[in-house]
Amino acid sequence: MTAIELITKDDLKNFKSELLTEIKAMLKPSEGESKRWLKSSEVKKLLSISPGTLQNLRINGTLRYTKMGGILYYKSEDIQKIMEDNLR
Repeated sequence: MTAIELITKDDLKNFKSELLTEIKAMLKPSEGESKRWLKSSEVKKLLSISPGTLQNLRINGTLRYTKMGGILYYKSEDIQKIMEDNLR
């Protein structure tokens, strides 16, 4: 005879919570490592630029981007390159 194990709603909630915590930890960049993709708001803050300036950088091809689900993403390496190219 096999034993039957019951799973309660609380068990499922705990599992969900633990799973989400583990996934977030895996997706979070480790210390000293930057995020690979940045959103527009992060780029504007990093470069201290306005939305219009960011749009101009996209239009003139200075800054590459990808669009997913209505959100624009930029590679952190491209942002770093722009910052280094404009060192004075």
